[in-house]
Amino acid sequence: MATDSGGTTQRALTLLGLLQSRPVWTGTELADRLGVTTRSIRRDIDRLRSLGYPVNAAQGVGGGYQLGAGRALPPLLLDDEEAVAVAVSLRLAAGGTVAGASEAALRALTKLDQVLPARLRSEIAAILGATDMLGGPATEVDGEALLALAKACRDQVRATFAYVARDSSASERRVEPVRLVATGRRWYLMAYDLDREDWRTFRLDRMASVAGTTWRFTPRDHPDPVEFVGRSVTSPHRMMARVRLLTTYDEARARVSPTSAVLTELEDGTCLLEAGGGSIYALAFHLSWIGFELEVLDPPELRDALAELGARMSRAGQPARP
Repeated sequence: MATDSGGTTQRALTLLGLLQSRPVWTGTELADRLGVTTRSIRRDIDRLRSLGYPVNAAQGVGGGYQLGAGRALPPLLLDDEEAVAVAVSLRLAAGGTVAGASEAALRALTKLDQVLPARLRSEIAAILGATDMLGGPATEVDGEALLALAKACRDQVRATFAYVARDSSASERRVEPVRLVATGRRWYLMAYDLDREDWRTFRLDRMASVAGTTWRFTPRDHPDPVEFVGRSVTSPHRMMARVRLLTTYDEARARVSPTSAVLTELEDGTCLLEAGGGSIYALAFHLSWIGFELEVLDPPELRDALAELGARMSRAGQPARP
């Protein structure tokens, strides 16, 4: 591209960025996005191919241009925000929950750091310098399974996998995947279960033989994935509570993890909190820790547990006897 005009070079780079942003583009779509003719698009495609980018072309319905896999990995085109996001994600993956990712993430981060402009390296260093990884009982998942499901969500194709449920029963699942949700300790998939004809949440560490198919689907109307997963994660608890927090939804969300409770904004400006716990006292402690004024809606015995906890804490706050 060294002998091309600046405008042609920039257009080819923009074309490469579009091809990397989604699986398939028609020539007409690319021409419209770049403001050129389809003939110019064909020339730019040939230019990218000469540089080692495997751009495939298919005719007919559903056809178009697609950036394929080659024998060698050509450079990715990243803008500043994407480069920073990739570098930070690799750093977190080095200490994260994806099995076998640590060493590969560190190698990739080292390569990326070599070609980053100084302004971006300093920005990444600032983010990482303000970030700590909290060690905990994180559950590892298979990186290949995670990638396969992410691609299935992106490309809107069905996925299949073997699954072991909470009661240890095993089954084969066929799903229309919507979104992957990470809780910090585990990965979950929200998907429409084709055999059960309903929305389901699946833990990735309970999956095996994960595979995407070639069967495309039209997305269904679905619940919010984060709220749906949060509700699924909290519902198995033996005790469930419903309380009205006397604060706004945004203020509550800043303190309440989506994995510990489900929040719903109410018309009067307050919000409903639904949470589960192993005992009524565990729920009382959790609600007192949140730190907002509240009204207990259900169960009634939670009021007694909160009153008992409050009285105990009040006595503990008195000066020690001589």
